[in-house]
Amino acid sequence: MQHPKVVVIGAGSLFFGRQAIWQMTKSEHLNGGTLTLVDTEPAHLARMTALAKKAVEHSKVKLAIESSTNRRDVLADADFVVLSFADQSVKYRGIDCRIALKYGIRMCSGDTIGPGGIMRTLREFPVILECCKDIEELCPNAWVINYINPTAANGVGLRIFAPKLKSFALCDGLHMPHVKKYYAMRAGIIEKIEDFNDQIDRDFDMQVAGANHFTWLVKAQYKGQDVTERIAETVRLRGQKEVEGGDVGAKALHNDRITYALFKAFGVLPMCTAHTKEYVRFWQGLGKLEEKIPALSIWETGDRYLRHFDMWNEVDGYNYGVKTMDEFYAAHKPDHATDIIEAIVGNTGKPFYVNTTNNGAVSNMPDDCFMELLCDVSANAIMPRRIDPMPVGVRGLCQQVLDTHELTARAAATGDRDMLYHAFCIDPLSNSLADSRAMIEDFLQAQKPVLPDYWFKS
Repeated sequence: MQHPKVVVIGAGSLFFGRQAIWQMTKSEHLNGGTLTLVDTEPAHLARMTALAKKAVEHSKVKLAIESSTNRRDVLADADFVVLSFADQSVKYRGIDCRIALKYGIRMCSGDTIGPGGIMRTLREFPVILECCKDIEELCPNAWVINYINPTAANGVGLRIFAPKLKSFALCDGLHMPHVKKYYAMRAGIIEKIEDFNDQIDRDFDMQVAGANHFTWLVKAQYKGQDVTERIAETVRLRGQKEVEGGDVGAKALHNDRITYALFKAFGVLPMCTAHTKEYVRFWQGLGKLEEKIPALSIWETGDRYLRHFDMWNEVDGYNYGVKTMDEFYAAHKPDHATDIIEAIVGNTGKPFYVNTTNNGAVSNMPDDCFMELLCDVSANAIMPRRIDPMPVGVRGLCQQVLDTHELTARAAATGDRDMLYHAFCIDPLSNSLADSRAMIEDFLQAQKPVLPDYWFKS
């Protein structure tokens, strides 16, 4: 695989497209191959394709750039297919959050768990399966990398409904080695990122496991000494300085204080608090006594539209010469998917956090459960490394999350309303069976334009 072909379906993704271009032109293992950009929105595709061509010209590499609005025209001979699309995501996440709030469920993100996560799976997973049918026909040996939230629900669904394909799922929250360097700082092992080196990497045993967006620091030892409490104390002190408001987004509010509160409640530190706080009921405003940490703020639809507008302006700035390509390379960095692709193609031996089947890595979780674990990657397999057992308590919560994801994926693929009801009831944010039944009808009617017809047949 000297000249890999990487097909990005959903290349207009502002949270992936630019980073993929950065890495594909920068990496000596990838920049002699082909980057194929696919998007059903012609204007977005044209802007991202122009950026890719400018990056190639600026970098003076041999990377071939292809683009198409029809994936079938370009999938042949692909080595990797990255799925990164979402249909009107901002609009429908906003609808998800409003309807959920009507029934007393507060979502600060709404893209992975809770009613929002379930409905996003119903919107995206059927399209993922359509892509997989084309991949099975045109490039059956390609690695399929799911980058679409809920990444675990979609990843579980791929294992069930597209078992012949080689696939795994990703989220950028545990991108290595950055996350380990960050926690080495929190543990007081290093003062700044630049102090991290290979010896510290070997001496710092950091183990993370869980469902995507619901991962936990299972072990943190430096030279055999447990440094979990040191990390927790750093978090506690940071929490004392957190702002109460301003223009900070809902996902960013109170995260250090919530991290420490969950540590005291469960005895283990969450690794992705911006999302994890949405997986538990503690900040849903349901308690009788006032909490020191307020109920979750609701995901801000309008602000996300403005953020996307600014990001497209940035892309146009590079394309029209308002910003230089040197600025582009300074502003961005490798993304998780293309980093893993580089490691596979170059056989670099670098490990990465990947959502895949447990396969015995965590002894007290089922072998077939779909977990986010540190893995060795190769052209033939994604192999999770064995780690300590999941702590009692969060182990059960993780299994509930994964059961919700599986039920959701099965419902999304089949249009089974009973299965959908089961998913709503098992979901950790469910607080009323009657509400769940009513919510389903509200959601389906509100999202009829972007859902398969089988949801509306009697």
